[in-house]
Amino acid sequence: MLEILQDFEQMAARFSPIVLIGPGLTAVIVGLFVWLGGLGFTRALVTVLGAVSGGICGFFIIGRNIMATAVLAVVAALIAIILQRIFITILAACLAAVLGFAVLARPYIESSQGAIQTNQSRMSVKSSALSVGESVQLMKAYIIVVSDKIKQACSQMPLYNWAIIVALVVISIVAGFYLWRLTSALCCAVLGAVLIFAGMILLLLYKGSVPISGIYRSPSFYAAVFITMAAFGTVEQLLLCPWLKTKAIGRKEAKKDKAACREHKWRTT
Repeated sequence: MLEILQDFEQMAARFSPIVLIGPGLTAVIVGLFVWLGGLGFTRALVTVLGAVSGGICGFFIIGRNIMATAVLAVVAALIAIILQRIFITILAACLAAVLGFAVLARPYIESSQGAIQTNQSRMSVKSSALSVGESVQLMKAYIIVVSDKIKQACSQMPLYNWAIIVALVVISIVAGFYLWRLTSALCCAVLGAVLIFAGMILLLLYKGSVPISGIYRSPSFYAAVFITMAAFGTVEQLLLCPWLKTKAIGRKEAKKDKAACREHKWRTT
């Protein structure tokens, strides 16, 4: 998988800064929020994730009908709020499947350099930097190539790899039903760490660095950093978020008591 990301690293040197800075900053800010406080704001998190998931599904299933996509996003957000526990469990299972596939499918994904260079040459852009539209067009071509490589890897992976992925999904679902708080905290920590990594990579690409090549040279180190971040985020949320929630409830009760006391004094006078 890292080989394909290295191709993106080479292309990103010509991207418009807006294409890298905007999504990069958004991913880092949202990632920090989810990594350290996702468990304390589960309702807001599932609402946003439900709306985004519904919007993406609507875009690919319905097409470029903005109104229908927006309606599906709202419906998905409402379903996510109502079925909050089930939604978090499904999200945890999806994360387990994606991360497991990214690790197990790496030997079966060939480099997509040739295909991307072909698309790049077809664009015949003379300037050293691409415009926003050209950058988006090149990213779309890259996504198509990545999708083809993933499909190719799926057809080549042996059955025991798929058995491992299914086992990870089953474990996530069982943990979601019996250890919901732990699963929610771990899910938020992993999702937040993924967003932070992705956002930092985009920002470093804008600065002209080669973060993906650095990860490729030291995969064990960065895997340890990712696992440490996920573990820290999980423990921090399990310890801190219940205290924050209890404090917030205490403030609400104190406000109610003050309001009741004022109302009582007004009636007595």
